[in-house]
Amino acid sequence: MPAQFFYKDPNAPRPNRPLHLGVVALIEHEGALLMELRSDSGYWALIGGGVEMGESAVDAVRREVLEETGLEAQEIRLFGVFSDPSRIASYPDGNVFRIVTIAYTVSVASFLRMRLSRESREVRFQALRTSADLDVAPTHRQILEHYLADRSGVVCE
Repeated sequence: MPAQFFYKDPNAPRPNRPLHLGVVALIEHEGALLMELRSDSGYWALIGGGVEMGESAVDAVRREVLEETGLEAQEIRLFGVFSDPSRIASYPDGNVFRIVTIAYTVSVASFLRMRLSRESREVRFQALRTSADLDVAPTHRQILEHYLADRSGVVCE
């Protein structure tokens, strides 16, 4: 069974692990947003992952961008905090987490070293106008919809 993600889904499993803190990077270039096709679920998602012990959220987003794309994050700005208790992730090992995600807008100096990681089947820039048409993980769709509606402000949900 692949990883599953839930948002406002009454059929979501109950968390059995501590709260999980995640980060995502909103990397826009020429009217397109960098997204990945996740290997573990088959969903499209924003670039990101979990915050590890001993690292800040900003350090985590910088690390995740490098690990998943080979890109070096330059300017990192808070976009929003997404903490609705219905944001759930269920993994094949039986772990079920409630997820709080901090989203950042991230700029990179160069895209020349962009590469694919083992966590992704594909990484590509998706035109903003069509990014909502992808099969996006429900926990990332919420973030994507806020970004497409208004890229300027800090969202707290």
